[in-house]
Amino acid sequence: MNATALPGRTEVAIVGGGPTGLALAVTLASAGIDFVVLDRLAEGANTSRAAVVHARTLEVLDELGASEDLIARGVQVTRFAVRDGARRLLTVPFDQLPTAHPYTLMVPQYETESVLLERLRALGGDVHRPYEVASVVQDADGVTLTMTTGETLRAAYAVGADGMHSTVREAAGIGFSGNAYAESFVLADVMMDWAPGPEEVSLTFGTAGLTVVAPLPGGHYRVVATVDDAPATPDLAFVQRLLDERAPGQATVTGLAWSSRFRVHHRVADHYRAGRLLLAGDAAHVHSPAGGQGMNTGIQDGHALGRAFASGQLDGYEARRRPVAQRVVAFTDRMTRVATTRNAMARGARNIALPLLGHTPMPKKLATELAELNYR
Repeated sequence: MNATALPGRTEVAIVGGGPTGLALAVTLASAGIDFVVLDRLAEGANTSRAAVVHARTLEVLDELGASEDLIARGVQVTRFAVRDGARRLLTVPFDQLPTAHPYTLMVPQYETESVLLERLRALGGDVHRPYEVASVVQDADGVTLTMTTGETLRAAYAVGADGMHSTVREAAGIGFSGNAYAESFVLADVMMDWAPGPEEVSLTFGTAGLTVVAPLPGGHYRVVATVDDAPATPDLAFVQRLLDERAPGQATVTGLAWSSRFRVHHRVADHYRAGRLLLAGDAAHVHSPAGGQGMNTGIQDGHALGRAFASGQLDGYEARRRPVAQRVVAFTDRMTRVATTRNAMARGARNIALPLLGHTPMPKKLATELAELNYR
């Protein structure tokens, strides 16, 4: 159902009503800039997908007036454990971070979207649904967006916050450099008895691949794992076998709330702007889910772009945000390759080195990098 009728004109057309588009819209609404958010779905996503909100993103949500409600809906986790099977190799502490939010917030993505949408509505905005953009054409004076229904919207600028297969990026002719990982990723939200407990996020190395287990509200856990060839919708038995293999004796899965399989790319757009067309979030960068950086980087993109519109400094947006994406993509790629290496010598060296590094400043530096506080 459409929240409101589609207007004929606006200053900024935002294609995509996910966390990135919503963060941009809230920032523009706060600055008094006219915008229209378009989303092709009839309603917001109700699956959890991204589940990590890092400290820097919470700082941004502080500025947007959306952090308090979101924190109340999530689970605060203060440590990140790196394991090989049941053996703990390294603990990364978040409780010493130099921020008002010295933790990682575990909360389903639909809650993050819900809080941002509520904030947007409080500021007088909304998302126009379902409007799928069929074409985007820019000229010297603006941009014309044509919907699959034939309706048009004229805007001074259009922002692609429309994901990896971005219509706006394609219309802009901007390349998306990078590659895909060979493995597929399994994602599942489960109820289970988990020996490490709900006080930490666990990243487990193993010859079969990388496995991440993180607590969610309501006693659920998020499981993310690399699998050579996963089924399209992994069932409870599949998740149990996977955890038995990679974390033997530590998990008893009692229920499955949701599961999926997906392929992961590591790519960065060659540019974030082509004339009156701009990119943010997954339209601009995609990468491994290791570290839970994706949605966080996107929300920060949206906020930064909104501020660039408000200050009239659009030319500085790419210079600020693209290097961040390059760094995040490189960092998560290294994490993934270190975790999934099948070279016995490399695994042995890794498992010797990490406990030693635990006695150096490295864990605090890693926590700061994961929390994205280096990107302020």
